[in-house]
Amino acid sequence: MLIFAVFMLVKGANPFTAYKDMLTSTFSGTDGLGNILIKATPLILAGLAVAVPARAGLINVGGEGQLIVGGVAAMGTSLGLGDRLDGKVTLVLMIMAAMAGTLRLTVGISESVTTLLLNYVALDLMYFLIYDRWKDRAGSGQPATRPLPVSERLSVFGSSRVHTGILLALGGAVIVWLVMRTTSWGFRLRVVGGNAEAARRAGLRVGGLALAAMAVGGALAGLGGLTQLAGAEFKLRSGFLAGYGYIGFLASWLARHKPLGVVVAATVLAAIVIGGDSLQIDSKLPAASVNVLMALTLLIVFGFGRKRVAS
Repeated sequence: MLIFAVFMLVKGANPFTAYKDMLTSTFSGTDGLGNILIKATPLILAGLAVAVPARAGLINVGGEGQLIVGGVAAMGTSLGLGDRLDGKVTLVLMIMAAMAGTLRLTVGISESVTTLLLNYVALDLMYFLIYDRWKDRAGSGQPATRPLPVSERLSVFGSSRVHTGILLALGGAVIVWLVMRTTSWGFRLRVVGGNAEAARRAGLRVGGLALAAMAVGGALAGLGGLTQLAGAEFKLRSGFLAGYGYIGFLASWLARHKPLGVVVAATVLAAIVIGGDSLQIDSKLPAASVNVLMALTLLIVFGFGRKRVAS
C-alpha cells in the first residue's frame, strides 16, 4: 500500500483520499459486499482450475479460455434446447455442457504454452458466434446473444444480486481440498508433481494423472463460465469474463495452490478489482492502475513467502 501510494502521488492523486474512497465504495453496505462475492465466484473457480493441475506439476494458463468455453457451451445448450425443456432441467444440462466442453489435451509441447494460446482460440470462437450465428437480431445491434430466460438463471439470495453460484464455488473448493487431502488420487497427484520420473518408476500412470488433472481444472473453469453467464451477465457479449482467468491464475499462486487459500485470495483480488473502479472514477487515475496494485500485492506476498522459507 505504501508503494502504491507513491505511485498515486506521482500520478497526482492524494493517497489518503484515494484509499478512503476505495474502502467506502468497496465495503459500503450490503451492495459492496455483494459485488465482491459476485466478482469472486468465477475467480475462485478459475483459481481452482490452476490449483488442481499444479498439484501434478502442471501450469494451466488457459483459465481465461476455459471460462469462455464454459460460457459458450452453456449458452449453446440453452439456445439449442429453447423452450422444449423446463428451465431448471436446461440449467443442469448447461452445467454438464460447460464442464464437458473444457477438456484440454496437450501433446508434445508445454501445457503452459498450449493452454495460453488456446485462450485466443476460445475468444475468437465466442466472437464468431456473437457477431454471426448467435447474435440477437432483436437486440440493440451490439454483438451479443439473447438473454437467458429467467427460468434458466441461477437463483439469488433474497433481494440481493448475490447468486447461488457462490455456493458452487465454495463447494468446489471444499471438495477439491478433501480430494487432495484424503484420497489416493490426490496423493498420486502430489507424487507426480513432486517427481514425475520417480512416480513413473514406481508404476504410476503419469500421463493419465496429468490428463485427469487438466480435465478437472478445465471443468472447474468451465463451471466458472456457467456461473457468470447464468448468475451475473445472462448473455455472451464482447468482453465476457475478460481478464478473469488471469486474475484466477494470480489467486492460485497467491494461495500456493491450496484450495481453501484460493477462496481467500480470489476474494481479496475481487475486492481490489471492485475498489479499482473508485481509483478511476473518484481519483481520476487510469483504469489500469488496479493492475499495478494487484501486481504489487503478488510480488510482495511472493517475496515475504520466500523470506519466511529461507529463515
